[in-house]
Amino acid sequence: MKKLTFAIAGVAAVAFAASANAATLDDVKAKGFVQCGVSQGLPGFSNADDSGNWAGIDVDMCRAVAAAIFGDGNAVKFTPLSAKQRFTALASGEVDILSRNTTWTMTRDTQLGLNFAGVNYYDGQGMMVPVDLGVSSATELDGANICTNTGTTTELNITDYFREKGMSFNLVAFEKADEVVAAYDAGRCDVYTTDRSGLAAQRTKLTNPDAHVVLPEIISKEPLGPVVRQGDDQWFNIVRWTLNALINAEEMGITADNAAARLGGTTNPAIKRLLGGEGSFGEELGLSNDWALNAIQAVGNYGESYEANVGPNTPLKLDRGVNQLWSKGGILYAAPIR
Repeated sequence: MKKLTFAIAGVAAVAFAASANAATLDDVKAKGFVQCGVSQGLPGFSNADDSGNWAGIDVDMCRAVAAAIFGDGNAVKFTPLSAKQRFTALASGEVDILSRNTTWTMTRDTQLGLNFAGVNYYDGQGMMVPVDLGVSSATELDGANICTNTGTTTELNITDYFREKGMSFNLVAFEKADEVVAAYDAGRCDVYTTDRSGLAAQRTKLTNPDAHVVLPEIISKEPLGPVVRQGDDQWFNIVRWTLNALINAEEMGITADNAAARLGGTTNPAIKRLLGGEGSFGEELGLSNDWALNAIQAVGNYGESYEANVGPNTPLKLDRGVNQLWSKGGILYAAPIR
């Protein structure tokens, strides 16, 4: 197996190039579960409660893959990873999937021996400040102390933004997300910057969330999605098409509760193909033909997962926005199963 050394955001790491014949599915079946790399605690995306139960939109992606393989969305174990650790953990085989609010970029897609299987949340970087700071725009932040995570695209984006605007700033970076939150909450920084979804999530951890406001500027594109190792097309396809299945299910009105009934009561060929009543699409992935049915029943369609974890009725209160289906004004669009 070929050893690769790479650097990202100034951090050196070591990866191992996967064999072209790597059989992740066989390894996963042999151990009986999917090992999923998640964040160290980002409410709405991947976060553990006091009993160690994980929940979030990224967690649902892992559970959906587990259900597609085993028919059981609980056949998954979670490994919390910092931004600095995440790519090494995936490349070395410590985890089977990285589903951890990770931005798809060219460097990550071409130089780390990894593949992004799709986008499960379209985001953009923002900035949060205390209301008492008295600013209403990022253009008023010249000379600010800015908190963020190390090993992320946020470091690069904030540098680009301030350089373009001709402003100075002092970056205060931490490896762990909770360290960033604690430093900002303690007043060590004027600004907290990360993806806007992350700001909504971490704002809930602050001593007085209402004393902080997210500024209107969105300074980057942050397409977030699940990541796998290069060299195993079968595993890549399983993760990609599980995500596609959840999105297509929402478009077709298929939910966790009605999926079985829709399979037995429809003449729609597209629904039959998705749920395993027509064709051999599961077999082409190395799975049973009810793989998508099992995934949908485990976590719901994409919209159900969104609403349960990050939607307007959750503490994050995130509207669908661009993450709405393409047919409803958003940009969420999945390739067809046919």
